[in-house]
Amino acid sequence: MRYLCLVYVDREIIGNITPERNQKLQSDVETYDADLKRRGLLMMGEPLAEPETAVTVRRRNGKVSTHDGPFAETKEHLGGFMLLEARDLNEAIDIARNDPMAEMGSLEVRALWDYVKGVPI
Repeated sequence: MRYLCLVYVDREIIGNITPERNQKLQSDVETYDADLKRRGLLMMGEPLAEPETAVTVRRRNGKVSTHDGPFAETKEHLGGFMLLEARDLNEAIDIARNDPMAEMGSLEVRALWDYVKGVPI
C-alpha cells in the first residue's frame, strides 16, 4: 500500500539548533532516506521551501482568491513529504517513527486513496 508522510517542522526547534546539529540532521536524513530507497520503501520525497513562499488559492462560487503564505496559523509548518510503499499502516508508522525529522516536529501518515474503487491503494 502507498502512504503519504507529511513532515511538519516546529519553527522553534529547527530555528534554535546549532549549525553542527543542523549538518548532522541533514546527514542523518540523507542516510535514512537512502536506506528506505534501497529497501524499496521510499518512492519519492522532497523538502519544501519556507511557508512564506507559499500562495494559497481558493475558488468559491466561480471567484478565485489568492493569499500569500499558508492559511493556518501554527508553530509547525509543512516542511516536506515522503511517498512510501509499505506493507500496511504499522510499517508506515515505523518508518515515520524512525525518521530523524520526527525530532524536529511531527510526521502525519496517511494512506493514498483510489477514488474509483473506494479503497486505499
